[in-house]
Amino acid sequence: MTTFNSISADILQQIESIAGETNTYTSHDDLERYSHDETEDLHYYPEVAVKPQNTEQVSALLKLCNEHNIPVTPRGAGTGLSGGALPVNGGLIISMESFNSIIQIDERNMQATVEPGVITEVFMNAVAEKGLLYPVDPASKGSCFIGGNVANCSGGPRVVKYGTIREYVLNLEVVLPSGEIIWTGANTLKYASGYNLTQLMIGSEGTLGIVTKIVVKLIPKPTLDVLMLASFVTNEQACGAVSAIFRTGIIPSTLEFMERKGVEWVIQHDAINFTLQDGINAYLLIEVDGNNQDIIFADCEKINTALEEFDCKDILFADSSAQKEELWTIRRTMGVSVKSNSIYKEEDTVVPRAELPALIKGIKEIGARYGFESVCYGHAGDGNLHVNIIKAGMSDEDWNTKLKDGIREIFQLTVSLGGTISGEHGIGLVQKEFMSIKYPDINLALMRGIKGVFDPKGILNPGKIF
Repeated sequence: MTTFNSISADILQQIESIAGETNTYTSHDDLERYSHDETEDLHYYPEVAVKPQNTEQVSALLKLCNEHNIPVTPRGAGTGLSGGALPVNGGLIISMESFNSIIQIDERNMQATVEPGVITEVFMNAVAEKGLLYPVDPASKGSCFIGGNVANCSGGPRVVKYGTIREYVLNLEVVLPSGEIIWTGANTLKYASGYNLTQLMIGSEGTLGIVTKIVVKLIPKPTLDVLMLASFVTNEQACGAVSAIFRTGIIPSTLEFMERKGVEWVIQHDAINFTLQDGINAYLLIEVDGNNQDIIFADCEKINTALEEFDCKDILFADSSAQKEELWTIRRTMGVSVKSNSIYKEEDTVVPRAELPALIKGIKEIGARYGFESVCYGHAGDGNLHVNIIKAGMSDEDWNTKLKDGIREIFQLTVSLGGTISGEHGIGLVQKEFMSIKYPDINLALMRGIKGVFDPKGILNPGKIF
């Protein structure tokens, strides 16, 4: 195990000289906000937190910490769900809050250059004003940073049609643990010039370098969309309908699954006005977008036919912007509501979409054996199911000693169905013990080897992924 050094008074003085005293934080109260993210109730305090103002300051800070063997944890908005921003070894937090500029929106090339501390929704709205679309929109888009999205390979509802963040990031400015500054690729749509370091950085969870600029591809923004809510008697029927929709040849812009328990939770705790029908236990929230209303309605008719094969009981078409927003609020609020009102753990499973019925059936069976409840929802269109495990009546002893065995079984089921243990939340701190379920030793050795090339001393976000 790597032995790190503490931040001495001399090193602290050097940190302050690099970033400025007003951007350096050492008091317990100031460090509290940097001691946690949105992962359960975990807290790890750094020794010092700093908000650099430019790439050169990030470089100088990393060079200093690398020379003195001080652990560094990069941090975005702190909205992560896998503990990736937790400073488990103390040391220095480098917060990217001040990197909040949209540097350029290049309409001619349909690209933008943005700093990592820009809030995702702010960026989406800025490009939308120019008739462009940046479709990566995680549930926390109103607060999460684009840099965190890159670090965790975040997704969101529109991934199903438009692709993951991997398809939109063209180039990255990155500060390596040594303090060296590189660009990882080129601002081009094609790249066949050696190893693709840009793709390697995406999803690396701040373990290989700190991103300071991001060049992304943009696409034309569709002008029309139709949103519908389909209701089903069982989870399996709703999940079974998902792959059937794609077999019609239609690719919805979003296709979200929600089980009744999740909707009940939002109604109870968030004062959402929505009427639950008796006997309905699962919903699909389906959006179709485009620029031709006749084509959109024709696509909706094909989707309706596919849903009928799975005994869909009702389809609600949102008839106003307000109703669309209400339905989306139910979906986007679900995770926050469960977190705020329960003792819980959230898992992020993903399987080939046709395996969703088997996945959710198995999750419920595992929960019944171990005595926990679960609230499931997620991006069904790409097979990504979020599983909120609720303590409910489970004893403290079982919660603390047996629950991990149940989670392991969920991941084993997921992998057996051709899936993996995280679709968009990342591995971070809390999932690393399950990596061997998916990856044999040779895969993990290769990943550790890559880490060693970029970060020989292991100072950057240590204790994560492996």
